[in-house]
Amino acid sequence: MTVKASKHPAARQAPKDAGFWLLQISGWLLVLYFVYAQAIPAFDYDLGIAMGTQEPTTQITGVGVAFWKGFAIGDTLTYIPLLIAGLIGHLMQKSWGRLAFAAALGITIYWPAVVLSAVVAAQGAEGWNLTPETAYWIVLPMLALWGAWGLWRLSYENARCQSPD
Repeated sequence: MTVKASKHPAARQAPKDAGFWLLQISGWLLVLYFVYAQAIPAFDYDLGIAMGTQEPTTQITGVGVAFWKGFAIGDTLTYIPLLIAGLIGHLMQKSWGRLAFAAALGITIYWPAVVLSAVVAAQGAEGWNLTPETAYWIVLPMLALWGAWGLWRLSYENARCQSPD
């Protein structure tokens, strides 16, 4: 009995080193944070205010609340599932996982820039009393940097999968 050789060589996998696990662990912590901070308020914004993860109308106006609700719903419907799929696929070292993870990391870079731009643009607007803004200026750039590092890390892993021994 002869075994026919596959036309496609076995896909190489990058080693699951410290950087791999750092990306995985921090990614799952971010999922938990987003479920708490965004998914719960997407269904009950007032509960998000009570939990301290969302801002009340008295601080950001009705338009601000609509903006924040939009992000909570968008995160719940697209970002969180994409991040979860990406993390699972990355853990399994599947190409679809790296693709989904890269998409989620791109969003992770994009949305902090949008929110911080809106916070700056709204300063001085009637009814906008978001104080202090310090947490926004600490957390959101850190998330964007994590997203950029994650994209670099995925690129590094991809290169390791494609390089010859």
